[in-house]
Amino acid sequence: PGQQVRVSQQPGRARGGCKFTPSFLLWQITMCDSEFGNGKAKEPSISGKWHMSWYERLLQPCLVELLGSALFIFIGCLSVIENSPNTGVLQPALAHGLALGLIIATLGNISGGHFNPAVSLAAMLSGGLTLMMLLPYWICQLLGGLLGAALAKAVSPEERFWNATGAAFVTVQEQRQVAGALGAEIILTTLLVLAVCMGAINEKTKSPLAPFSIGFSVTVDILAGGAVSGACMNPARAFGPAVIANYWRFHWIYWLGPLLAGLLVGLLIRFFIGDEKTRLILKGR
Repeated sequence: PGQQVRVSQQPGRARGGCKFTPSFLLWQITMCDSEFGNGKAKEPSISGKWHMSWYERLLQPCLVELLGSALFIFIGCLSVIENSPNTGVLQPALAHGLALGLIIATLGNISGGHFNPAVSLAAMLSGGLTLMMLLPYWICQLLGGLLGAALAKAVSPEERFWNATGAAFVTVQEQRQVAGALGAEIILTTLLVLAVCMGAINEKTKSPLAPFSIGFSVTVDILAGGAVSGACMNPARAFGPAVIANYWRFHWIYWLGPLLAGLLVGLLIRFFIGDEKTRLILKGR
């Protein structure tokens, strides 16, 4: 009592309330105003935020979709071209599934790890992708399919490449096979797209094991349906080899089936099996 007590400023804090890093070289989060005494910090402008994030939000995901699609389809095509007749569909099933799981685990946090137009359609419908990004994703995935198929041709012996029709889908040869193949593509793709949307997008069921679940779903689908339709489940996987090998017989099946499955899964999530934030109906109070 009766004594004056001097209270020193806390180290690392200016009078205006702006924090410094311990090295006094960087501001924490925002710059101080030119006059320290007013204690105000300038917020980044809307245009500044846009210029800082446009690459990460718009361009980088598209580049990753192109890269991931090219790698996945290169591995997939090469596994078919180099497949031994004695192994049946086991080699392509393992190669496709393991490659997709690995690529999603590596790149998925940037773009969502779609690498498939049917997955992107379902993701857009279920709230995991904006409508504005759907067409750029599709374009990049198809370009990635072309690149992957072209690279598979470049590294393969010519005889093996043409014996496998460039890894294009040749399972359906007659009109009577169409209905079964189309139905198989819808059901097989539904399993794959459910694994993606419920394991990586839906908040209630998200799992760190999603990349592996997605890869396993591809392996299971090819083992189960490879002899029925070829188990494409991905228009980009069908498109690239079809262009490189110029094989278009019954090619439409591998667009219509997967896209119908993507539409079906998107609607299922929006109306019935998505979490409360995603569902459009049957919400709790």
